[in-house]
Amino acid sequence: MEQSTVTLRELKSGDADRMVELANNENVSINLRDQFPHPYTRRDAERFLKLIRVGDQISAFAIESNGTYVGNIGLIRETDVYKNSAELGYFLGEPYWNQGVMTKAIVLALQFGFETLDLNRVHCGVFEFNKASQRVLEKAGFIKEGIFKQAVFKKGQFWDEIRYAKLRPKS
Repeated sequence: MEQSTVTLRELKSGDADRMVELANNENVSINLRDQFPHPYTRRDAERFLKLIRVGDQISAFAIESNGTYVGNIGLIRETDVYKNSAELGYFLGEPYWNQGVMTKAIVLALQFGFETLDLNRVHCGVFEFNKASQRVLEKAGFIKEGIFKQAVFKKGQFWDEIRYAKLRPKS
């Protein structure tokens, strides 16, 4: 999947070193759930790559910008009555912030989710202090659905989580 200079491709074991290089950054991890550790080690990268190979609920991809690995993006399909929905998750290495890379990657992930996975809805939660990620989701066509007051405990205090979603386009 490709949109101009941004491509999504299958993650591979050879991505581990670069993943560690980009992910082992507190400016990245502060915006993510605690299951994304800091420091981020080779072992963490290998564990993640193994998880996505055996799981059938995760569709995760490497993000490339101009042929260089710059981060990850994935859709985690929900179950039961939510089976036609998925949660979007992503990270982008700090050197690639504010260049439009993530907006393009999200558009590609949505295309995959709606067309290949036949999803009806994709949602994403963002910590209130992550204004850049909120703007990226809005640029990709997500709508703010609500605020989960003090739902997140990060950086030693409670924060709101801003919830966004995008529905499958009507044909």
